[in-house]
Formats: sequence, C-alpha cells, structure tokens
Amino acid sequence: MENDANMNSEYEIIRDAVRRFAEAVIAPASEALWEHQEFPLEIWKQAAKLGFPALPYPVQYHGGGGDWVSFAIVLEELARVDCAVANAVMANSTVSSLLYYYGTEAQKQAYLVPMLEGSRIGAIGLTEPDAGSDAANVSTRADWDGSQWVINGAKTFISNTGTGITSPVVIAAVTGKRANGRKEISNFIVPGDAPGFHYGRKLQKIGWRASSTYELSFQDCRLPAENLLGERGAGLRQTLSQISTGRVLIGALALGLLQGSLDRSLAYMKERKAFGHPISEFQALQFKVADMAVHTHAARLMIYDAAARKDRGEPFSREASMAKLFATEKAMEATHQAIQIHGGYGIMSEYPVARAMGDAKVLEIVEGTSEIQRMIISRELLA
Repeated sequence: MENDANMNSEYEIIRDAVRRFAEAVIAPASEALWEHQEFPLEIWKQAAKLGFPALPYPVQYHGGGGDWVSFAIVLEELARVDCAVANAVMANSTVSSLLYYYGTEAQKQAYLVPMLEGSRIGAIGLTEPDAGSDAANVSTRADWDGSQWVINGAKTFISNTGTGITSPVVIAAVTGKRANGRKEISNFIVPGDAPGFHYGRKLQKIGWRASSTYELSFQDCRLPAENLLGERGAGLRQTLSQISTGRVLIGALALGLLQGSLDRSLAYMKERKAFGHPISEFQALQFKVADMAVHTHAARLMIYDAAARKDRGEPFSREASMAKLFATEKAMEATHQAIQIHGGYGIMSEYPVARAMGDAKVLEIVEGTSEIQRMIISRELLA
C-alpha cells in the first residue's frame, strides 16, 4: 500500500502541502505551544482554511471529499512537526464521524458543518475516572423528565475542550437498564453553552501539551430531545464502530513521530562532531537510525493498508489494532533513541526530540492501550 500511496500524485500533492504548512506555520510556534500548554487556535483556523480537518468528509457538508489514506497522510505530516496540533485535528474527526454517520440532517448542519469549516472544534466525552478502557462502565446519567434530558456526571481526559470554540462535546450517558441488567448507554450532543455544562481542571500532561484537555462536569445539564444522537441505547455501539478508525489515525500520529525522530536524528548526526569525527561515522548510532527507518517503513505500510481497507469498505479492525500497536510502540522506541543520539541537547525541551517523547507515551495509552490491542488481535486470531 505504501508504494501505491507514494506513487499517487494526488497523495503526494497532499503530503507536500501539509508538510510545507507544518514547517512554515507550526514548527516556529511549537516550542511556545508546548511551554505554555496553549491550544493553537490560529493554527487550527489556518489548517481548517486549507481543508485539512474536512478532508475525508462529503463536499455537501463542506468536506473535502477525500479518502482516509489521504487523511492519514495529513495527520502523519502534522505529527511529524507537532503531535498535539495533529491530535486536535484527529479528535475533531472522531466527533465529525459520529455526527456524519448517526446525526440527523439538522444536527449535521448545526454542528458538523461548523466543525469542518473550522469555526468550531469537536470533543468526544467518553472517558470517566472509572470508565476508560472499560467503556461500558460509564456512570454519567441522562434522565428524561418529560420534556428534556437532564444529565449529571463527570468526564475526564477530554481533548479539544476549553478552547473557546469547543462545541459540541458528544458524550456517552446511561439512559436506563436493559432487560439483561446491563446499562443502556446513549450519545448526546452537548453545545458549548449548554446550561449545567461546566469545565473543571485543565489537565497537565507529559505529552500533547498544546492539546487542550479538561475535566468536564454536568450538573442538571438540560438538553432538548433533538440532542440525542441516533437511537436511544445505541451510544456504545456508535462509539465502538468508530474506534478502529481512531486506532488507524493514532497510528498515523505515531508514524509522524517515527519519521520526525528519524529526520532529526539524521540531520543531527551529520552536523555533530565528537572525538574529531562526525557522529554519523559511529556504528552504534548508525544502527539506531537503521532501526528507525525499518520501523517507519513497516508502520507506514500497516497504517496505509488499514486506511485503504476502510476506504474499500472492507473489515479492518484487526489491521487497525496491529497498526496502532506497532506504530505507537516503535514511536516510543524511536523518540527514546533520538534523545540518545542528541545527548544532552536531547533532554532540553527547546529540542523537538525531547517534546516528542512525551507525545509518544500518550499514543500508547489513548484509543486502547497496547495491552488492549493485544487482547483484540489475539481474540481475532483465536476466533
């Protein structure tokens, strides 16, 4: 799949456009964004103007009419320079997909179109203090009082929140109990100005520091009937139907870190001297970049293959988990080795290799930990 993607002139036009944008606009601001943990609002608006967040969605909703391989390339190139900026685009796409596949036409016009245009940014509110990997353990409640839904509960680790343009947040809440005793979980569209919706702490992270992340609380948050997303009780199914796509996209972020670590390491090895020689002559360091190059190539093949399967309408759950697992673990290795190659400079936050290591660690956790991916892969192999 990599060769097909690389040989396709349209893919290369997209790659070149995103890379030029990332190098010219994001790279100069990246250190300040990391240091101050600020959401890159102006960068988001510029990226939206170029159509990056809208790329894989239909033109009728102000999308780009592109495919998911193209979108993976967008995220790869953004993450190559700054993973937090790439995550803002990725997290917005999760909400965009839920609205596109399950929303009414009125919901799409009210929420999806502004998100794809860039005047708004979406957030997905599934994770709770006791419901992360165990998504079915959601405890936030939504009760129907005869005229409105009344929501009470809390969410945590929610990307794209508190940005000033965050709206909507799509949240999962318990709406009842099934005949088998299990929770009935539904999804709701919460506008940024919904009464009873409040922000808690801004969370401090070791990576994705420019990705705005807050705790959320809902205290008698009232929503009209039309803010239910899709069918009542279909919330978990809706969310899980998009999670394989999310894993491909997280893999694309990891691929960007892999490529960025390799590029920076090669450049540094060619300019840095030690003991009278360029460090590029030291075999121990040559082996490190050789491994990075192998892992980058393999991750790219896996991610593009999984994205292409989605584009063709084929099953891709196992391939998505494999791509996510491999790319994120190898990104963690690559960022570690890039710091080793840079020596003392590598542990200074002004150097991108230092900032990338925290980003890589986040990728091993979100959209299902490495352990969850191994469970999924082994379960499919043994089925």
